[in-house]
This record gives sequence, C-alpha cells and structure tokens, in this order.
Amino acid sequence: MEQGKSSVNAKGKAQVGQTPTRLNTEVMLDGGLGRSSEDAAVMEVERRAGVVPKDSQAAPTKEGSKTVVDQSRVIPISKEMVWSSYKQIVKKGEKASGIDGEVLSSFQEKLGMELYKLWNRLSSGSYHPPAVLRVGIDKGGGQLRYLGIPTLSDRIAQEVIREYLNSRFEAIYDAHSYGYRVGKSAHAALGEVREQVQRHDWVIDLDIKGFFDNISHELLLKALSKHVEESWVKLYIGRWLTAPYQEREGQIGLPRERGTPQGGVISPLLSNLYLHYALDKWLRKYYPGVKFVRYADDMVIHCDSREQAIGILESVSARLSNCELSLNREKTQIVYCKDKRRAEEVDEPVWFDFLGYRFMPRTVRQKYGQLRLIFDGGMSPKSEQRIAKDLRELNFQRWTYRSVAEMAAFFNAKLRGWLHYYGMIRKRDLRRTFRRFHHRLISWAVKRFKRFRRSRVKAGQWLRRLAKRQPDLFVHWQHGFANV
Repeated sequence: MEQGKSSVNAKGKAQVGQTPTRLNTEVMLDGGLGRSSEDAAVMEVERRAGVVPKDSQAAPTKEGSKTVVDQSRVIPISKEMVWSSYKQIVKKGEKASGIDGEVLSSFQEKLGMELYKLWNRLSSGSYHPPAVLRVGIDKGGGQLRYLGIPTLSDRIAQEVIREYLNSRFEAIYDAHSYGYRVGKSAHAALGEVREQVQRHDWVIDLDIKGFFDNISHELLLKALSKHVEESWVKLYIGRWLTAPYQEREGQIGLPRERGTPQGGVISPLLSNLYLHYALDKWLRKYYPGVKFVRYADDMVIHCDSREQAIGILESVSARLSNCELSLNREKTQIVYCKDKRRAEEVDEPVWFDFLGYRFMPRTVRQKYGQLRLIFDGGMSPKSEQRIAKDLRELNFQRWTYRSVAEMAAFFNAKLRGWLHYYGMIRKRDLRRTFRRFHHRLISWAVKRFKRFRRSRVKAGQWLRRLAKRQPDLFVHWQHGFANV
C-alpha cells in the first residue's frame, strides 16, 4: 500500500511547523479505528517488531457490508475489537492510573493515535504489557491487600482478550458460580444463600489464603489450554501473568512467578477458570448432592450435618493443596444455622459474613405481630465500619464553601449505592449508617451557617425542616430515612 505524506515522523512526533490531526471519533465509531496518513509511519515502525505465530490468521476488517481480510495482520484482532474494548473501559469508569500515571482525559487527547498503536501491536504479536503498579490497601487489623493496577492502554488490551474468551468460558461455568459473570450478580448469590440456609443446617464458610497472589501459572495455563487453542491468546496471557510489579515509575520491577494481579481486567476471567477446575467441577464430581455458592474466591458450602461439614472441609483442604492453594484457617469456619426450628446448643459459631452481609439468627415480626427467630442476612458490622471510616476520612463537615445542594449532588451517588446494595435485605439496618451521615451533616451546617450560633439543636431542627420541604434533595430521604 502506498504511504501518503505524513505530518509525523517515524516515532510519531509532529514535524516542525506542522500540527498532527486528531482522528474523528465518529469515523472510529463507523469503522472501528480510522486510519490516516499520520498513522502510517507508526504502523511501519510497529510492523518491524511483529511476531508471527504458526497458527495465526489474518484479521478480518469490515468494508461496507462485506468482511475483508487484512493480509498484513498476523493475529485476528480487528480495529473494531479494540474500539469496543475502549468503550467498555470508559463505561466501567475505572479512574485509577497505572505506573505511567496516565488518566482517561489525557489518553483521550490522543485517542486515535493511541488506539491505533495498541491495535497495531496486538494484531502483530509485538504487544508487551508494561509493569503493573502495586498498591496496598488497608484490610483492617494492620493487614494490607495488594492490588495490581495496569496502565490505561493495558486495561484496554486485556479487555480485548477478555471479551474474546468470555462467551467460551461462560458455557462451561457452574450455575452456582456468580462472580464477574454476565447475568449474574452479588445480589443473586446472596439470594441463593438465603434460600439454602433455610434448607440446610450447616455451612462451611470458606476462605482461601491469598488466592490472587498464589495462583499457579502452570496449572492455570494447563486449564486454559483445554479451551483455548490459539497460541497468540496463550502468548498474551503468559505475558500478563509474568509482567513485573512496580511501586513507582523507574523502580526495578519485582518479578512475578505466581498469581494474577487483583485489579487487572483479565484477572477475574482467569481466577474464575482456575477455581472452576480447583473447586466447582471437583465438588460436582465427588459431592454431587452438595449445594454451594461461589462469588470469585468467596465461597460457602451447605451441609446437612456437622459430620458431613467436617468431612467435606478436610477434602476441600486437601484438594486446594493439590492445586497449590491453602485455606485461611483463621477465617474458615463451620457454622450452625440456628433459628426457632434448629435450636440445638453447639460449640460452633452461629454466624458468617458473605459479600458484605452477615447471616445470623434474627428476630422478625410476623404478619399478626408474633416474633419469630429466623436465620437470615443483613448488613455486616464490617460493612458499617468501612462506610463510617469513609465518611470520617472525607471530613466533609469542613466543606463550608459548598451549598447544601452541592453537598447533595456530591453524596447522592454514594447514598444511592448503599441503598441499592445493602437495602436488598433488612433495609432498616442502614439506619445507623444514615444517622452517622446526618450527624456529620449537622456538624457541617453548624460551621456553614452563623445563624445557628454553634447550636447543634438548631442545625438539627433546620435539617428536619429541610427534609420536609425538599424530600427529594438527598436520595435516602425518599426511602424513609429523613428523621434517623
């Protein structure tokens, strides 16, 4: 193909006195990633580093209503696939930047060039992922959980492969695996647990020690090979698995021989596949009548007796050891689902936490006023403490430069999220959370308005009048939490 005149040199930099043109977004929407003369130089430079797998195919591209094969491509990754993956990353709203510090706004300033360059490398086999930013987050109790944050362009690349494989893996997953799956959700998993704890007296609350950090690359690639024949897919996944960690730019990368970064786009797909073979399929084979619910690496197994629970737990421990994983003995426990019908006195715990909810004996009022003890879920104390910590760290009572309407605009997304997730079961358990929010909102009003003369009573009265006058101002007021 003849290369036209370019306003950029072979390294993609603008020539003196010329301004590179930015690709039109609508062109990319119509045909994936557009191509201009500015991209030709980049393409030629990238092509030299191409890797040609033996089983590779030319990438199909669309021209009108026909599919045209681009014979210069060696891996079937089209421009449309890259563009679709970019839109998915934007839709997810992932804001954390990787080791290069690039955020979405700066990436979009050179969108056409960046996406074309990414496609060019992916489709030629020459894409090598950059180092993963290692970030520690507080788990409580002085413990840290380490996340691996890829760069923005690497997230797009991972999304391309994730989307390419997702439907293939969906076909093999167990119906009781809920994490990171199309049509599945945490609420669906919680609903299944609520149903099963009424039918079965005992639960194994399973916790895998450092799951994401201890996945065996060898076993994972073995499982991957059962469903993926394309060598180029395995090539890229192998590169992502071994991409080094860095805690800051310029630091020597920490080598990675095990695990997949918790925070990577491709990691949920790979971890689900690993646990599908390590636990789901194994349980179906050796304990076909046993019910379980798994959301990523959080899992509960329902049993009919203490003896059955002890036996299954021992077998699961041995199975995980064979898969180069181990149980967290401090957090794994056998739980008795105690209620009015199951009133046996036992030494085992009678509660467990799952996906931010605590399942335990709870007293409920029935239709005609009678009280009954049931085993059910509700917002966990750990979830309450996490939200309380978030509110404390925001320290928003000092935001005296904001109006009450601006405060509502800032907090309504958070309030809506808490209501949506924790309001599924026992919505009234959110009262303590909203009471804390109101307490800090009153502190803000005392500082914001001099007319209250530092009186919290007057500020509280004003807030209650405001809730009556403008019940739609804060989202939770519309759900009966105006006077908590």
